[in-house]
Amino acid sequence: MSRIATPTSIETSPAASQPLLSAVKAQLGSAPNLFRIVGNSPAALEGFLGLSGALGKGALDLKTRNRIALAVAEVNGCSYCLAAHSYLGENLAKLPADEMSANRRGGSSDAKADAAIKFASKIARERGHVGEADVKAVKDAGYTDAQVVEIIAHVALNVMTNYVNEALKTDIDFPQVQPLGAAA
Repeated sequence: MSRIATPTSIETSPAASQPLLSAVKAQLGSAPNLFRIVGNSPAALEGFLGLSGALGKGALDLKTRNRIALAVAEVNGCSYCLAAHSYLGENLAKLPADEMSANRRGGSSDAKADAAIKFASKIARERGHVGEADVKAVKDAGYTDAQVVEIIAHVALNVMTNYVNEALKTDIDFPQVQPLGAAA
């Protein structure tokens, strides 16, 4: 059970969050618990959706964005985000199960994506403290300066949702997925 109230619907959310949540519902078909719990603060929801929307128009494709989300969720042990991005990876990004498994382990079967996922995972694990060789490796794989910045921004966006969901124990409204570390 969530540690703070998750509004039961768009209509029971704060008035300033309602149009934002309606836009989420129009895009996704529903307003998942993550969005409604963040919507307790209209400012936080607006900030989250603003960054997410801007990055959605960036240079990284949907598959790479979802791969990053899976890798970061695994690093942070976020069950909600693993469930959400496993579902979205399968149904929206059309990633095969073995690829999503590789992403969760910090890699990819695609050489270029592998460099991005390794870079994103290291950023998450090391809290941004990566070396010159790490940046060089992702650039050598074919990522532009803009894409390198976007990879970092996607890590930050996903860390935010991981932290919200873990701190508040957001009720999972996607098919559940166990973090790899939880199986041990």
